[in-house]
Amino acid sequence: MLNFPFLCKFITMKIGLIGYGQMGKEVEKTATSKGHDIVFIIDENNQDKMTPELLRTADMAIEFTRPDAAVRNITACMEAGLPIVTGTTGWMDHFAEVQLLVEQSGGSLFYASNFSIGANLFFKLNARLANMMGPHPEYSVRIEEIHHTRKKDAPSGTALTLAHGIIAENKNFIGWTGDLLSSGDQIPVTSIREGNVTGIHSVNYVSEQDKITIRHEAFSRKGLAAGAVCAAEYLLNHKGIHTMDDLLNDNNPV
Repeated sequence: MLNFPFLCKFITMKIGLIGYGQMGKEVEKTATSKGHDIVFIIDENNQDKMTPELLRTADMAIEFTRPDAAVRNITACMEAGLPIVTGTTGWMDHFAEVQLLVEQSGGSLFYASNFSIGANLFFKLNARLANMMGPHPEYSVRIEEIHHTRKKDAPSGTALTLAHGIIAENKNFIGWTGDLLSSGDQIPVTSIREGNVTGIHSVNYVSEQDKITIRHEAFSRKGLAAGAVCAAEYLLNHKGIHTMDDLLNDNNPV
């Protein structure tokens, strides 16, 4: 079983799972292998069971569901006083209201578009490269992401994190678009759904002379599950909203 001993706190918790698809099942395996107890599982077949009383039987919730359910699930946990780790993507249009809810409730939320340690290092590499490419407007940039056919949101949260990382570091780009014919200051993002692909993301800078590509490929969901469980262990002693940057920085102080 994959672990991150330099990150994880090796504490035991009562964990509630919200969402029991392939990621939920992988989180269950990782959590139980580390000695955590799964005290409830909520999926689309028993949503009516997600009462405040049930939620309060856990120390932590870990949520991997759908974009249209994430805000409702986060809200239920905040109202029950239950910290929650969410790996659901596609709900960030509602971030302001979620942020206000967490602040008003004094709750704890950890969210990430990707819990993989490798992917988060890839985000940092992407930002560094974007900064380096700033003085070279002759290069256009494109992002491509490939996922399994069951993934609900497109572009993926990871692809959007990459796009926002470029925009923050490179003044030549101000937004992203799904229009592949777009050029200029918009970053084209291509989404492909095929087979059982866990996740492949590439960032391509192209000029008339050459091409620069950085790429991350996830081989399985184990790294994502391990990162989510580590995030839960971290969140247990932290209030407010946290991300993978907080987790990595907490364990690697400058």
